[in-house]
Amino acid sequence: MATPGSFINNLRNAGITPEDPEELRLSKSLMVFSSGLFCFASILWLTIYWQFEQHFMVTLPLAFQALVAVNLLIYAKTLDFGTFSRIQLSFFLFFPFAVQWGIGDFIASSGISLMGILAPVSALLIVGTTEAFAWFFAFIFLTALSGVFDYYLVDISAIVSARVSPRTSIFFFALNFTAISTLIFFLLRHSVIEKTKAQNCLRGAHQRLMIEQDRSESLLLNILPGPIAARLKNSNQTIADRVTGVSVMFVDIVNFTRLAEGLPPREVFAILNKIFSAFDDLAEHFGMEKIKTIGDAYMVAGGLNGPDNGDGSHSAALLDLALAMRDTLENNFRLNDIRLKARIGICTGPVVAGVVGKKKFIYDLWGDTVNIASRLTSSNEPDTIQVDETTFLCLRDRFDFEGPLMLYLKGKGKMPVYRLDGRKTCVPGEKTEMRETQFLTPTENALRQHDFYK
Repeated sequence: MATPGSFINNLRNAGITPEDPEELRLSKSLMVFSSGLFCFASILWLTIYWQFEQHFMVTLPLAFQALVAVNLLIYAKTLDFGTFSRIQLSFFLFFPFAVQWGIGDFIASSGISLMGILAPVSALLIVGTTEAFAWFFAFIFLTALSGVFDYYLVDISAIVSARVSPRTSIFFFALNFTAISTLIFFLLRHSVIEKTKAQNCLRGAHQRLMIEQDRSESLLLNILPGPIAARLKNSNQTIADRVTGVSVMFVDIVNFTRLAEGLPPREVFAILNKIFSAFDDLAEHFGMEKIKTIGDAYMVAGGLNGPDNGDGSHSAALLDLALAMRDTLENNFRLNDIRLKARIGICTGPVVAGVVGKKKFIYDLWGDTVNIASRLTSSNEPDTIQVDETTFLCLRDRFDFEGPLMLYLKGKGKMPVYRLDGRKTCVPGEKTEMRETQFLTPTENALRQHDFYK
């Protein structure tokens, strides 16, 4: 039912409501538009007949106007578009034939019954192809029936003395054919215009959908690596891979919880967020994959997209990242006037990588390589970077190390570990650059402007 008090708006808007889909909006607009066209055509037809002093058949056109108006008012009140459209189509179909039968025959009425073709054409545009076929069949049936009546029942001799002169009949043949063609043209034109508007609305909705999809893609890529995100979208299978030669690093901020005691939670969160945001930029700069943050610890890995063919490129990049993170944290951040320091542990080896969970899922790593990297971090001293023997053997020609140091790791016993001092000052085949300028990022420059740096 129509909304109370919305009668005038329903008349003005062809009964279209905000909840209507685009196809229904178009159908309502076309139905009301075609009703107006047909009414205008009937008034014009009657006026011209009177100008030719053919004063008959006034009742049917006036009755048609009244019935169409009443049906439109009922529709504006009830918004029952199905009933409204079928009644209007019935008027379109039967009114021309009723006028023709009232005048006499096809010739005397100048083919006025051809106006009935507007019913199946309107049905085709408004109610669909299946129901339109029934309206077309009804039009053909009434046309054939009229032809049979004219053939067998019309007195040919009466045509000579007919009230409609041959010239008038010829004129109205031209007029009726012109009117029919005009009505169909404007109805189709209105349909095309409305469909274009609907397509533009759909195009705008599609663009907004694409923007939201891009935003969702960006959020997904902030959670998962690109190849993993693609696999997750294209398959419902569990994602779990064994990857060899992965370098895993944990960065732990020394005594952050104790140093943050007494500070407002918002300030603690803001500092931690800026630290990890700086780490995110550095990880992206060196091409590493951030895995997760655990409290005030940061986990990152290199080589997840495949082994580096034994050249140690991703392991070297991870060590460069470790040096950059250590220096950025110590030089740029402080808490309660105490400069923050980091403990960093790095291990290289095989891992199992996969997506865990269905809701709030995460991409994570498992295996001895991850455990060793974590324990190298927890057993480390502030402001130092410890690596396992595999990482040392792979990169001893590119970096300076101290050790080996025999360190007891829970669950592993004593293991040789090495402490990273920095890159070698001169490595054959490589260019030497200043680390401060090489690793300085726009994020670091922005972070240096905050008041809590000194």
